[in-house]
Amino acid sequence: MRLLLVEDEKRMAEALAEILRKENYTVDVFNDGEEGLYAVTSEVYDIIILDVMLPNMSGFEIAKRARANNIKTPILMLTAKSEIDDKVEGLDSGADDYLTKPFVTKELLARIRALLRRYAGASDNDRLEFGDLSLNLESCMLSCSTSGQSVRLREKEFKIMQYLLANQGQIFEREKLAVKIWDFDSNAEYNNVEVYISFTRKKLAFIESKVEIKSVRGIGYELRYNKD
Repeated sequence: MRLLLVEDEKRMAEALAEILRKENYTVDVFNDGEEGLYAVTSEVYDIIILDVMLPNMSGFEIAKRARANNIKTPILMLTAKSEIDDKVEGLDSGADDYLTKPFVTKELLARIRALLRRYAGASDNDRLEFGDLSLNLESCMLSCSTSGQSVRLREKEFKIMQYLLANQGQIFEREKLAVKIWDFDSNAEYNNVEVYISFTRKKLAFIESKVEIKSVRGIGYELRYNKD
């Protein structure tokens, strides 16, 4: 999972990023509001963590502009302010949750997990489902309810299925998929995406699932469930 952290206190930002990376999240950090908004509009993040007080643009304004542009990525606000009016403003700006500094690390991680479950459509703490498919987020096992068969996915196959299942009903652009799996700084070419999509399709066929990864010409991919 890729997280965006926009926090102007550099020491705090570095400390939070280190904590999140130890939890196996990929984290990109920005210390400026305008740069943070630019990163938000890339729409490659699974969670956005915004400080309220930022140079050049507040966290409130970033959230408002994100929602105005129909960016639905869950937003967690961080602030030193505890007044109820500030919390209300944050939520009204488009934030999904609000955490007041100082906070306990366990609570931050719990809130992130809760937002991921809520927006990914997970049926419980560690599972994503669509059609006859079930992906266990802990074991990387992909299972089919109709055939009763399962297969363990390799790292990139798992990430592909995780992102497609978390965004079911949407067309996932090839470029965004490449960024999520190979990172911003990677030299991976788009044909790598095609290769791993092919591997993942073979795993779906192996477990006899009726779910398919369909190519949308000139755009990317989407999941479809063929009931018949």
